[in-house]
Amino acid sequence: MESLSTLTEETIVNLDKKRVLADYRMVMISRHASLTVRKEVFMGKAKFGIYGDGKELAQVAMARYFRAGDFRSGYYRDQTLMFAINELSLQEYFAQLYAHTDIQAEPASGGRLMNGHFATRSLQDDGSWKNLMEIRNSTADISPTAAQMPKLLGLAYASKLYRENSGLHGLKQFSNKGNEVAWGTIGNASTAEGMFFEIFNAGGVLQVPMVISVWDDDYGISVTNDLQVTKASISAALEGFRRNHNEKGYEIFVVKGWDYESLVNTYREADKLARSQHVPVLVHVTEMTQPQGHSTSGSHERYKSKERLEWEAEHDCVVKFRAYILENDIASREELDEIDEATRKLVKDSKDLAWRAFTATIKKELDEAISLLRDLAEKSRRKSELNQLAQDLKQMLNPVRKDVIGTVRKALFLARKEPAEIKAQLQDWYRVQQLLNQERYSSHQYSESAERSANVDPQPVCYADQAPMVDGREVLKACFDAMLERDPRVFAIGEDVGKIGDVNQAFAGLQARHGELRVTDTGIREVSIIGQGIGAALRGLRPITEIQYLDYLIYALMTLSDDLACLHYRTKGGQKAPLIIRTRGHRLEGVWHSGSPIGMILSSLRGILLCVPRDMTQAAGMYNTLLQADEPAIVIEVLNGYRLKEKMPANIGEFKVALGQPELLRVGQDITLVTYGAMCRIVLSAAEELAAAGISVEVIDVQTLVPFDTNQVILQSIKKTNRVIFADEDVPGGASAYMMQQVIEEQNAYFYLDAKPVTLSAKEHRPAYSSDGDYFSKPSTDDVIEKVYAIMHEADPKKFPPIY
Repeated sequence: MESLSTLTEETIVNLDKKRVLADYRMVMISRHASLTVRKEVFMGKAKFGIYGDGKELAQVAMARYFRAGDFRSGYYRDQTLMFAINELSLQEYFAQLYAHTDIQAEPASGGRLMNGHFATRSLQDDGSWKNLMEIRNSTADISPTAAQMPKLLGLAYASKLYRENSGLHGLKQFSNKGNEVAWGTIGNASTAEGMFFEIFNAGGVLQVPMVISVWDDDYGISVTNDLQVTKASISAALEGFRRNHNEKGYEIFVVKGWDYESLVNTYREADKLARSQHVPVLVHVTEMTQPQGHSTSGSHERYKSKERLEWEAEHDCVVKFRAYILENDIASREELDEIDEATRKLVKDSKDLAWRAFTATIKKELDEAISLLRDLAEKSRRKSELNQLAQDLKQMLNPVRKDVIGTVRKALFLARKEPAEIKAQLQDWYRVQQLLNQERYSSHQYSESAERSANVDPQPVCYADQAPMVDGREVLKACFDAMLERDPRVFAIGEDVGKIGDVNQAFAGLQARHGELRVTDTGIREVSIIGQGIGAALRGLRPITEIQYLDYLIYALMTLSDDLACLHYRTKGGQKAPLIIRTRGHRLEGVWHSGSPIGMILSSLRGILLCVPRDMTQAAGMYNTLLQADEPAIVIEVLNGYRLKEKMPANIGEFKVALGQPELLRVGQDITLVTYGAMCRIVLSAAEELAAAGISVEVIDVQTLVPFDTNQVILQSIKKTNRVIFADEDVPGGASAYMMQQVIEEQNAYFYLDAKPVTLSAKEHRPAYSSDGDYFSKPSTDDVIEKVYAIMHEADPKKFPPIY
């Protein structure tokens, strides 16, 4: 192993006057920006403010070593870093505070995120990748504590893959052979989260180039370090992770947040170790302060003692930095005062520009609305009320778009009985605004690029004349083998995926064939598995991350929900992570692994495609489609299908299943039965028995729940049968209710029904163990038969007399 790093007098960098004063200027810009945010919120011009005051000095030191091509995964205290790496302007900073919806004004999120949530735009306007090596990249921030850590691991892991896999060296818009550092930042209290510890452990195991900075101001809102972390110090608590001459691990530095020279030299060493040697580094920055408290929502004077507040005033990094400059004769008081005044003015001017730009569009809409309201009033029997609405709108202080649109909607309700011609202009204006506001506030939930899954041309599966019947797992194995062979960006990771080829053998032998970098075992750590996938996908790779069983998805649910599912939306199409998550579920006996928590997934993971194939051939076709698309997806394979026999496709690497298009499995005339996954076999078996009883059941496999029946196949079936059952093995009110809502409400299928729509689902409890537990807990063939028969009995009691 290389010599272990230490910080000695010999390593101190020459700090020239010009650079020091540039850093001081940046510190003062950021400090005045923080102070201004608080004032703007208290003036009623913004809803909420959070800021990075007290953290400035460490961030200018870090910024010295943050290179183009590097990535940040941090949190809402990092404004100084973003200013210093020239990826955030002051005007953009204030545009986010005001929630300006113009992506040119607020490129991080188009006004969708509260201030302090930073993101660079990885994508062109058409959704294609930019050259990420020309950007100092910031992945889109999220608010939940420690939630930035999982993707940090993946960002660093991508550097490892880009360095060690020569097949990736040609992807020069994404990496320079892995010579990129992932810079993570986190508050001291958030290191108490389990996510932090899991990712920290994984980083040490993987030996990836990430530098984790802990901004430690001794508090987590009002709770002190002694109640947060063992030994009241995260670096002391993690001492066992420190590397030595015999064992790999972390390099750990502890440095004070007001000590300029030590900060510069610490980050110099951290960068060198991570970038050149791929050693992960922890930089614990202590004795930081938070001059304005946590945010505009509270006052830290409520919980900090007078002595603590006095200490913070004395150790404020701005105060200490100024003293350092004066003590070392780098600049005079007058020079520093000039910088202070110039930066104060710059911040004010930038804030004013951002406010004017933000209010200009709203003022235009407000003026248009007032004019139309007054025109309507002159012709309406509700003249005085409409004029009052216009007057109230005109007199509003700092109106937002909600005020304008809300007033117009009230006016249209008041005028609902007026002749159409006198309110047509206001109605037309409102319809235009609806379209504009759809784009402003609700666009880009899913990909809108040419690579979205809807644009992938389906290709039918083909079979040779003597196609062998094989276990379903062999179909998947052939599919994954073809994917790995044709695309060097593809890799698969997960528990037991590598050496044994996953617990159901769909990757059997593929690690030996493609190497450990391509098919990789991980520890039992679902959050970091997903994080590895998200970060790598953000850097242009195509990961397949395996969650061994469907209910284990719950371990990573917050990361999937608050990061991956909303990534494309919250950046308004600025970032994408086309991660494929592979898991298995359905029908296993017992309380665990047997759940089918699809309702939970549907409710919490909108933004991620949800594929529910009935067999492994369908799953393979979906994987082929997803690899060509640019959207994240979960594929839930049928757990008891790996050893069921299927034909081996001749075009295993090429055929593609169209997502969002149900498949008609059985033609029928009397009733439509809609289902998916493992339920398909049960429903088809029931349909056979019902046919013998004179009931013709049409069976439809939805194939994917998101997207859902984009061509309204189910509606066309209901038009014919006039009856429908939605069947699944989720809890009542879960996926079956979702399917019903999509068809009855969204497709207006109620118009064609002669009987009430019905759902068939599992019991509310988890299944009891054994075959009996499954039979009495989840829908069986008998349950399907009786549910269908009951509907037909209602239609024709004589022909279908009651069973019981």
